[in-house]
Amino acid sequence: MPDVGEGLTEAEILKWYVQPGDTVTDGQVVCEVETAKAAVELPIPFDGTVHALLFEEGTTVDVGQVIISVQTGPGGEPEPAAPAAEAPAAAPEAAEEPAPEGRQPVLVGYGVSQSSTKRRPRRAAPAAQNGTAAPAAAVPAAAPAAVPAPAPAAAPALNGSGHAGGGERPLAKPPVRKLAKDLGIDLASVVPTGEGGVVTREDVHAAAAAALAPQAAAPAAAPAPSAASAAQAAVPAQAAPAAEPGARETRIPVKGVRKVTAQAMVGSAFTAPHVTEFITLDVTRTMKLVQELKADPDLAGLRINPLLLIAKAVLIAVRRNPDVNASWDEAAQEIVLKHYVNLGIAAATPRGLIVPNIKDAQAKTLPELSEALSALVATARDGKTSPADMQGGTLTITNVGVFGVDTGTPILNPGESAILAVGAIKLQPWVHKGKVKPRHVTTLALSFDHRLIDGELGSKFLADIAAVLEQPRRLVTWS
Repeated sequence: MPDVGEGLTEAEILKWYVQPGDTVTDGQVVCEVETAKAAVELPIPFDGTVHALLFEEGTTVDVGQVIISVQTGPGGEPEPAAPAAEAPAAAPEAAEEPAPEGRQPVLVGYGVSQSSTKRRPRRAAPAAQNGTAAPAAAVPAAAPAAVPAPAPAAAPALNGSGHAGGGERPLAKPPVRKLAKDLGIDLASVVPTGEGGVVTREDVHAAAAAALAPQAAAPAAAPAPSAASAAQAAVPAQAAPAAEPGARETRIPVKGVRKVTAQAMVGSAFTAPHVTEFITLDVTRTMKLVQELKADPDLAGLRINPLLLIAKAVLIAVRRNPDVNASWDEAAQEIVLKHYVNLGIAAATPRGLIVPNIKDAQAKTLPELSEALSALVATARDGKTSPADMQGGTLTITNVGVFGVDTGTPILNPGESAILAVGAIKLQPWVHKGKVKPRHVTTLALSFDHRLIDGELGSKFLADIAAVLEQPRRLVTWS
């Protein structure tokens, strides 16, 4: 599993595009993984034949673990796989073979660091191996052709402190140690269920749950959840598994994009002082303009909708009120004014809420903005949004109106100065030219960081957005 950047320590395998026996070429995408930021496709940097997939779909894998083996010998033909009974014994032998000279194949071309440091032998390690101990991605053909998700090994003998050995430091990977530290869990008190007496993430979570709710805690040595249950965290709440008969609760692991979104929202809510203002307005003229633009042959093939004109109205309002486009530098205690607008668009996807942004949106024409919005939405729905697309945003629009909601009080995307919530556009009675008529009406809600934007500036910014949508000719006169 390569380091895909952003300091991430693990990723979930979403889908394999190859199977044992398939021929692969340099640069071919072999699998899709989901990190805490986004779904990423991983290419392979050499030619050969797939020999084994070491983890099943839905499994979360730490960075640095071997996830695929490829036979790279002459002709790329795989050697015959050893019988299942012999494969476990062959894996430890393969792990001790010296690495080949020259280039060592790794998944996306990262160099393999050379180090003489050896990990201390695990105490009472079982003979069976799961195939992940090999230091290089190319594993000898003695490994099994397809390795299922490893089953938890029998727990080793425990002492009174709850871990193997007499006073030894518990075995755990760095991400698991960090998790235990963040949750305030002493690893020495955690019963390990991992192979060879290793403390797993599930062990730490079980210990934390037992500490918080002893009356409902499961035994600490309970087996880790299956890959299928772990994958449920990547889908919306409405796709949660059906409750078993008589069950009063269902627990869904939170990970990936949803976990990071939750952490970011908590950090934003308790770091930036939020202020939210509302305005209800008549957008009948904007809706008429949308229909006229759809019929314009010069815009044929482009996606024209109210969100496009709302985005343009926000950009015009930023031009008239440039101080709203800023960020807060906590370390330097400075306000950083941005002379560009990376316009974020909140998107609900099967893997949770993400906020990709359109880079330098202020420089785009209406057709260019339409194309950028269409590409952003399509990429988000396919789960292909890259981490770079979600970084560097300055302002965000969230369209809650598509769910029939009138308005809301949105939370700022971390590092941004403001977020605009667009409510449902409905026909409502409205006083127009002295008479009550049915008009298209909506409510906008603007949340902003009061460290950056005071009430006057926020009110002017929101009023300018509304003014453009009430009189869309201002798209031209104010540009």
